[in-house]
Amino acid sequence: MRDQRFVALHRGGLLDLANHRLLATWAADCAEHVLPLFTRAHPDDERPRLAIEATRAWACGNITVGQARTAAFRAHDAAREVSDAAARAAARATGQAVSTAHMADHALGPVYYGVRAVKFAATAQDRQSAGEREYRWQIEHLPDAVRRLVISALDEGTVLGNWRP
Repeated sequence: MRDQRFVALHRGGLLDLANHRLLATWAADCAEHVLPLFTRAHPDDERPRLAIEATRAWACGNITVGQARTAAFRAHDAAREVSDAAARAAARATGQAVSTAHMADHALGPVYYGVRAVKFAATAQDRQSAGEREYRWQIEHLPDAVRRLVISALDEGTVLGNWRP
């Protein structure tokens, strides 16, 4: 069952368009923060970067949900095509970010995949602290208008389950 706080008003949920767009913008920021883990390994593959651009374009009302979904599929295709775990997780973060246009709870995907990406890229002894630093960065960059919503969903496990960095 979907957390109704992340379902758009026009679909019978509780989320207004302004906050939906804020979630998308924040998700793009989180995905962009780990994007270098993909681009260093695959500098010629623009699909994850284009997914972030599409997320921001949707948040500004410049593209449709269908166009955002196409960008999400392409970012996830990029993730499937790489063998490096950090790069794969970073690409997944971008796909989840742009998927926020379709379903707002995907905004939490970059939390999960962003933390995974930095943990995969870290040394064994720094893995846990790298994940915690990334998670703190994400939370620090949350817009005030959606802060309670996101933190409560993360604490309650309504979207990502009982996941923790």
